[in-house]
Amino acid sequence: MAMAGVIAYGAAAVVTVADVLGRRIGLPIEGVVDLVQLFVVTGAWLAMPYAFMSAAHVSVDFLLALMPDSLAVALRLLAAALTLGLLALMLWQGFLTFQTRTMFGDKSQQLGIPVAWYWYPLLVGLAASMLGVLLELHQALKRTPDHE
Repeated sequence: MAMAGVIAYGAAAVVTVADVLGRRIGLPIEGVVDLVQLFVVTGAWLAMPYAFMSAAHVSVDFLLALMPDSLAVALRLLAAALTLGLLALMLWQGFLTFQTRTMFGDKSQQLGIPVAWYWYPLLVGLAASMLGVLLELHQALKRTPDHE
């Protein structure tokens, strides 16, 4: 999934460069804004689960290293639980917005791409991110000391 996100970012770059070069010779790419927006949204939301699964997101680890293991694990569990709750809220509200936008048949401005195609990667990425957080939570629970 992350590779698809990287490919989408690459596609955004290629379309942008091709449009810039095409404009110099009078052949701009029609709908470049719609395409770049779709590729960037896809790239961001499909790459995000990888960040959760590999713990590559921003964290304040240097403080955790100074704490007793039991407190550090408890804080990691709390952070994972809060993150999971926020992602669940985002997925729920995102799905409700997706339903509303698709119910009215919204389309992109230049190419008329159905707006649903902008929402699919967001919803899939949020759901997969939740799985990534659950995996991180599972790892934190495995590290919990039995006795201290």
